[in-house]
Amino acid sequence: MTSTFLQFLFSGLTLGAIYALAGLGFSIIYNASHVINFAQGEFLMIGAMATVSLVGLGLPLELAIPLAVAIAAAVGVALARFAVVPAGDASVVTVIIITIGASILLRGVAQVVWDKEFHALPAFSGTVPISVLGATMLPQSLWVMGVSLAAILALGWFFGRTMAGKAMLAVSYSRLGAQLVGVPIRRVLLTSFALSAGLGAIGGIVVAPITFTSYEAGVMLGLKGFSAAVLGGLGNGLGAVLGGLVVGIAEAMSAGYLSSAYKDATAFVIILVVLFFLPNGLLGHKGSERV
Repeated sequence: MTSTFLQFLFSGLTLGAIYALAGLGFSIIYNASHVINFAQGEFLMIGAMATVSLVGLGLPLELAIPLAVAIAAAVGVALARFAVVPAGDASVVTVIIITIGASILLRGVAQVVWDKEFHALPAFSGTVPISVLGATMLPQSLWVMGVSLAAILALGWFFGRTMAGKAMLAVSYSRLGAQLVGVPIRRVLLTSFALSAGLGAIGGIVVAPITFTSYEAGVMLGLKGFSAAVLGGLGNGLGAVLGGLVVGIAEAMSAGYLSSAYKDATAFVIILVVLFFLPNGLLGHKGSERV
């Protein structure tokens, strides 16, 4: 019984780490622009597929990964520059529709650039399972959790120690106030999309050796990241991390103890429960704007 529970827990923590990164991406962009970017999942897909292509061209994984993250960040900046910024003062719903359209466009472009097949990256450090109290864990799962933790800590340092990070925090607290003291709002918006896309790409890359990837792999990952962000409190970074872990563990436990048929439905049930009973999320502030 204990080993079975641990097996499901390890699986949930692995999934939760990825959902946490995706949820952080939603929170970063929401804080900078009050926009929910439904193209976030495509950043995970682009990072993974770009890495697969670069490795296929003969580049070592150590070089392919940062290049793929840079490609995803560039796509994020392009999305902000050519789709979100021109929308100007359009309603939030209009901008959300724009991001949904961008998501569809990116999947179509990915299908043309790559293909419809599933692809996998080689495991970073072998495939021999690690035994823990009767349960087993793939070494790649440790990479997923370790890299996600490192990315979250680096993000905390970025917001606490750099001028760019503090400018983004200022915009999240008061867009008008930040503008009045000279914070470049447009640059903050572009930076937030680049940062969000980079985080998503990292998540997509580290999980690709376990779950494989394809041109449409980002759809469910993005929706579950959104569920994590909503559960934690939209716009709250710590809440997004907590929400990601909760969604991941709940998904693994429901698949293990109930049926794998309920695996993908878990995140959407969580969204409905949160919207009905806890609309501000676990760590959200009362009275904040909701969409």
